[in-house]
Amino acid sequence: MTSAPFVTCDLLDDHPELAIQVLIPSMDGKFFNSYGARQSFAGQIVTVKCFEDNSRVKELLATDGAGKVLVVDGGASMRCALMGDMIAESAVKNHWNGVVIYGCVRDVDAIAELDLGVHALAAIPRKSNRQGVGEVDVNISFGGVNFKAGDYLYADNNGIVVSQEKLVD
Repeated sequence: MTSAPFVTCDLLDDHPELAIQVLIPSMDGKFFNSYGARQSFAGQIVTVKCFEDNSRVKELLATDGAGKVLVVDGGASMRCALMGDMIAESAVKNHWNGVVIYGCVRDVDAIAELDLGVHALAAIPRKSNRQGVGEVDVNISFGGVNFKAGDYLYADNNGIVVSQEKLVD
């Protein structure tokens, strides 16, 4: 599987002059886990804010995602998954680099085989509602980071960082 040519630690060390945000690894006991086959991924941020409804997640990941990462504020819900294997397969087909979900995923064994970066809080077998609810390209915040559409996200096994500037090609 492919990985981005960077290490988040080095990005921080190499750019001390930039205001790079670092996702706090534990907020209220919630930790991000890596589920996709891509261990590192980066891209321009597209945001979605939704709660227990993955309609917008499904719609966006079915569009061209070349060079992009979808960041989903699911309100840290542990009651249902906002992405499963079929939506993740759509993301791969549409060239998304990765997905970060402040919430849950499901079908983790299948997702682990896909060439996609996926960071989420946990796994749960229950699927979400689809009521067409959710906001796209809005500013969202979690883990001590403000995510804005158009900024750049870099993720690896060391963590997740966000910059207003592109740090690697």
